[in-house]
Amino acid sequence: SSAAGERPGPGEGEAVRVTAQLLKAQTGEFDLESILLLRLRGLGITDLGCLGACANLEWLDLSGNAISHLGPLASLRALAVLNLSGNCLCSLEPLGACESLQTLNLAGNRVSSLQQLRCLGGLRQLESLRLRDPAGRLSNPVCASPAYRRALGEMFPGLKVIDGERVSGRGSEFYRLCEDLDDSLTRCAGGGGGAEPPGTAPPWVPEGYWAARPPRRGSIVEEAYKQFHEVLRECRELGKKADDAVAQAERALSLRPDPSSFVF
Repeated sequence: SSAAGERPGPGEGEAVRVTAQLLKAQTGEFDLESILLLRLRGLGITDLGCLGACANLEWLDLSGNAISHLGPLASLRALAVLNLSGNCLCSLEPLGACESLQTLNLAGNRVSSLQQLRCLGGLRQLESLRLRDPAGRLSNPVCASPAYRRALGEMFPGLKVIDGERVSGRGSEFYRLCEDLDDSLTRCAGGGGGAEPPGTAPPWVPEGYWAARPPRRGSIVEEAYKQFHEVLRECRELGKKADDAVAQAERALSLRPDPSSFVF
């Protein structure tokens, strides 16, 4: 039998079906229900076969294959992180049953309309959805519409991250605060940025109008710095957790570290 972490190599151009033997060779587990993390990246898989037997699977990477049907994934109720980038997917219906799904990467497939994503509407824990990955030059036909991200946010109001960019939560609030700060500074820059009023102020400007703006501007800056440090602290904590999760996944999969395979 193959050692854990080895990839039983199919011939070039040969279609691959997921079998119990392949799963055991990839993970070293002999009980499919014991598999929690699984990477089947770039193996030429066209048929998910018995993958649905991994009932307790929580993390799954199927990127870079030739998958067009997701039927077996419907039984993976514990699945939280799923990478399907770089496949041939149009229909996503089986994913509607993955009730624990939190992070889903669909970049580089054949999703051509938002209607094809409506089957994900019942996934109450879904927080991150990726349809486009500029770094990997992966996209979907639906991404050609400039308004698709806004429509996606309206369709799935629970999403916190779309295409890797935070759209809700503390990070997005901080971003909007910085935009407000920029607008405020721009409006206040008419007098050259100093505290002195312009040489000729309209007579209807009330006395003290110019002196009142610096404190307001300072309070905005102070709040921005405060939120920035809070977000920075949270990012460091999340970074540490991510490093721990990656290390645990690498140990579980008995594979050499490949940081790119853990990007969702």
